[in-house]
Amino acid sequence: MQFADHGFANMIFRARQFEWVFPRPALIMGIINVTPDSFYDGGKFLDPAAAVAQGLELVAQGAEILDVGGDSSRPGAVPATEAEELERVIPVIQALEAQTRVPVSIDTTKSTVARAALAAGACIVNDVGAGRSQDGLWRIVAETGAGYVCMHSAAPAATRPSGDAVGDVAVFFKDRLSAIAVAGVLAEQIVLDVGIGFGKNLEQNLQLLAHLREFARMNRPLLLGASRKSFIQKLLGTELNERLPASLACASMAVEAGVQIIRTHDVAATVQAVRMTEAVLAHRK
Repeated sequence: MQFADHGFANMIFRARQFEWVFPRPALIMGIINVTPDSFYDGGKFLDPAAAVAQGLELVAQGAEILDVGGDSSRPGAVPATEAEELERVIPVIQALEAQTRVPVSIDTTKSTVARAALAAGACIVNDVGAGRSQDGLWRIVAETGAGYVCMHSAAPAATRPSGDAVGDVAVFFKDRLSAIAVAGVLAEQIVLDVGIGFGKNLEQNLQLLAHLREFARMNRPLLLGASRKSFIQKLLGTELNERLPASLACASMAVEAGVQIIRTHDVAATVQAVRMTEAVLAHRK
C-alpha cells in the first residue's frame, strides 16, 4: 500500500531488537491498562489473563506496538506503589513476549519498574514524566538499548505551557533531548510526545494539535496520544463512549502532519482511519 512521504528527513527508531525506518506507514500502538482506575477502561484488564487476551486481540486488530501500564495517570488517581505496579505489569509483559512478536512498551515513570519490564521482554519505555522523577531511568534506557518515549507533561507553574504552548513544548523537548543524550541515550532511541491532556487546558491542547508539523521537524519520530481524552468532552460535550469519532479525527490530522505513532484504545477503527488518510495523502501532487 502507498503511504505519504511528508518530506521530512529519513529517521530510524531503534528499540532493542526492533528497528523502524521512516518514512513508512504510521505505527499503531494499542493501550493495555492493567489498572483499577484508568479513565477509560480501568479495572477491565486488571486480571493478568484479561490483559494478555486484550493484548492479543489488539494485535489481531492491527496493533504494531502494545503499551502496558500499571499506574493510572488519570487526574486524581491514587499512585500505585512500586510493588503494585510490578505485580500488575510483569506477568502481562512476560506472557505477551512469549505469545506474540509484537514489541511491548512499558508505560512507567519508575526506574525499578522499567528495568524489570525490560528484563521481562519489553523493549520501549513510555515515560510520561520525561525523566523528571528519576533520571536513572535514562541510564537504564542507555544500558539496554530500549526505545524511549519522551512526553511533555505537567511542569512547575513557572514553566507550565503558557499562551504559546507550541513554543514552550518545543523548548522543553530541546532541553530534554540534550539531557537524555548526556545520560548516554542515542537519538535513534527517542520518540517525542507533546502530551495531549497532561497539564494543559483545552486551548493549549488545540494549539499543539494544530501545530504538530512543527514538532515533526525536530528530526525525531512523534507519538500522539489523544484517544478518548477529556479535552474532547470539554470541546464537544461528549462522554467517554462517544469520543471515538473525535479521537479518529485527531489521529488522521496527526498523520497528515507527519506523526509516526498513534497511541489508541481503539485499534481496529484507528487502523482504518489512518490507512485511509495515508492512501489519500499518497495521491497528493
